[in-house]
Amino acid sequence: MLSERRLQVLRAIVQDYVGTEEPVGSKALTERHNLGVSPATVRNDMAALEDEGFIAQPHTSAGRIPTDKGYRLFVDKLAGVKPMSAPERRAIQNFLEGAVDLDDVVARTVRLLAQLTRQVAVVQYPSLTRSTVRHVELLSLAPARVMLVLITDTGRVEQRMVDCPAPFGEASLADLRARLNSRVAGRRFADVPRLVEDLPEGFDVEDRGTVSTVLSTLLETLVEENEERLMIGGTANLTRFGHDFPLTIRPVLEALEEQVVLLKLLGEAGDSGMTVRIGHENAYEGLNSTSVVSVGYGSGGEAVAKLGVVGPTRMDYPGTMGAVRAVARYVGQILAES
Repeated sequence: MLSERRLQVLRAIVQDYVGTEEPVGSKALTERHNLGVSPATVRNDMAALEDEGFIAQPHTSAGRIPTDKGYRLFVDKLAGVKPMSAPERRAIQNFLEGAVDLDDVVARTVRLLAQLTRQVAVVQYPSLTRSTVRHVELLSLAPARVMLVLITDTGRVEQRMVDCPAPFGEASLADLRARLNSRVAGRRFADVPRLVEDLPEGFDVEDRGTVSTVLSTLLETLVEENEERLMIGGTANLTRFGHDFPLTIRPVLEALEEQVVLLKLLGEAGDSGMTVRIGHENAYEGLNSTSVVSVGYGSGGEAVAKLGVVGPTRMDYPGTMGAVRAVARYVGQILAES
């Protein structure tokens, strides 16, 4: 276990390196921070931190920089989440409240996160597997053609055309709409097949084929939309950190193009807690020089998706964690109110 003083020295090294982009020496630490000990003691502490693998010496400098292990200890023990200021919170709320639909919410969230953190922002769409039905609308387009509109609790809207085996009157359509919503509104998607399996039996024999066709389309929609979707923005921000990546940022850019990689980085959507993966903790080799900060968002107490940022390991962790958490909270509120 590191002593409290050595933890303070590590915190000071991380803060200075993130702020100045320059390796940190003992003289600079004693001048900038009130550590209460001599430069010689600080040098001894830095030597101990280096022996433990928390800091390292670049080839060209007498100063030290944090390692992945050092950043991990900083995040776990030393870094509080920096709260957003009242004007920042109002700006976030006002920007997100202007969204007109779910796609707009996600697009605005990506743009906002990239601007706030100056990193690459990644936002996962709410997953239908963790959503509930808000409403099913059925609209008659022709005597034997119906539009099915599925609306989720997260504001997601899915539309499907249904070609019916026989003409279906307005009264029958209204009856089906009412019965269908009485069974599935407010229920989880996973429960829908069980809830509607006997619904056709309550209709006249000549209408049962059409009812079954509409229900089949509804259930197919759930299956078709099971794949995860996400949006990414702010990739150009990486060009500001070219010297933070060994040799080139190309492996990072290639990794960001792989949706499966990004989904794994964000983690399981049902987990609403804050996750920080640093450097080599990211399994994908192309992202070994980056850190990923992610958190779940959703309406109510359960996360329906994840959002987060990707940037260099030399990251303002308290500020980034604060921004990610604040944005996730407001997105959840907007989904709950939409």
